[in-house]
Amino acid sequence: MYNSFMAYITLNKNNFFNNLDIITNHTKSKDKIAIVLKDNAYGHGLIEIASLSKIYGIKKAVVRFESEAKRIEKFFEYILVLADYPTSANAKMRYAINDINSIQKFAKGTKVELKVDTGMHRNGIDKSDLRLAFIKIKKAGLKLEAVFSHHRSADELTSEWFWQNSNFKKIKDEAKELAKEFGFKTLRFHSANSASLFRTSNFDEDMARVGIAVYGCLDADKKLAPVLSLYAQKISTRSVKRGQKVGYGGTKTILNDCLVSNYDFGYGDGFFRTLSNNFKTPHNKELIGKISMDNSSFIGEDEQLLIFKDARVLANLARTIPYEILTSLKADLKREIL
Repeated sequence: MYNSFMAYITLNKNNFFNNLDIITNHTKSKDKIAIVLKDNAYGHGLIEIASLSKIYGIKKAVVRFESEAKRIEKFFEYILVLADYPTSANAKMRYAINDINSIQKFAKGTKVELKVDTGMHRNGIDKSDLRLAFIKIKKAGLKLEAVFSHHRSADELTSEWFWQNSNFKKIKDEAKELAKEFGFKTLRFHSANSASLFRTSNFDEDMARVGIAVYGCLDADKKLAPVLSLYAQKISTRSVKRGQKVGYGGTKTILNDCLVSNYDFGYGDGFFRTLSNNFKTPHNKELIGKISMDNSSFIGEDEQLLIFKDARVLANLARTIPYEILTSLKADLKREIL
């Protein structure tokens, strides 16, 4: 497909839209969907996923940095920046306040959303500081538009999800009264990530921040379909005799004469080295020897190999999570929408 030796990624538009249809069924409106595009859209490609989102009709996005927000501002009406400060005014962008001592760092007039810790104990102000935060926000001349939180165990069937929802309800009630007292407009509220949304039977927040579900790697709904597939292209082929060893350290001894081909995808591209000698492709091509920085070897001579089409499979083999598999894929890998 590509002339140069380079692994490449394909993005399945139909699967992406299928996932958004399922998510919309939960939110009851596509206007309540805020698609999470941080870390290069979970490895899928920031611009590629932003453009597909616009085609579908998604108007909201969530990113990590302002630099990401500026790259996609033409695709969305609303962008929430999770971990950055504004360098210039922009009507579309909102900035998260993660710490009460950071409020003074935002320029006057900045649109902000206040994060409150409901039990994850990571980012967000303590709920006991809610009034103080409103005082500081008002004094700094910021435009407070929303209060939000984040779940720590929504993907685990424990009572913690209910506990955090209860905490957030109390915060919402207090924040509504404080908004009236300090003269802020009606606030928006959101806490649901992908896992939380799929546990909700009657979604009633102002938006859901969906990431892994829209990319098809959440197990909560079996109809969700993975969007990303990764292919590698052949660099070379050689005959290997029984008893010979392949790769660094000679960790794999060939049991029978065979053809071994080298492909342009290694740990430098995001192929976890822990999978060495413990991986087969979806088409049952066996990985031989240690994964190198820029390439890896498989038995066979196919011109190109489908390395994976579901990050969850790789994650299980590597004893990690699909998020890590996907976000490890390097940004310079070519991505094509199919």
